[in-house]
Amino acid sequence: MSASLYERIGGEPAVNAAVDVFYRKVLNDSRINRFFDNTDMDQQLAKQKAFFTMAFGGPNNYTGKDMRNAHAALVKRGLDASHFDAVMEHLGATLVELNVPNDLIAEAAGIAEGARADVLGL
Repeated sequence: MSASLYERIGGEPAVNAAVDVFYRKVLNDSRINRFFDNTDMDQQLAKQKAFFTMAFGGPNNYTGKDMRNAHAALVKRGLDASHFDAVMEHLGATLVELNVPNDLIAEAAGIAEGARADVLGL
């Protein structure tokens, strides 16, 4: 069996670094940062690290809501495809910044893109 994406990108240290860089980009983006105005960011970072770890094939310690329920309140506040696109842009830029190989970036983007319909409540 081949190694999971989680293992191939560098495991826990890589996911932790990626989430930290990713949220720095997201919180500096006026297109989407309002969605995090009332968010406990320490808790959000921990949830995102657990989610990415699970989604990329690492240990499943994610105990949060499914993507549809986790984002339902944000959809009511106007979350739409343009916001999802901005998040995808930051995910890609983060992985480039961390020197993740292009094939692994494409694989990670495919996994994230697979959540689009649920995140947007479609």
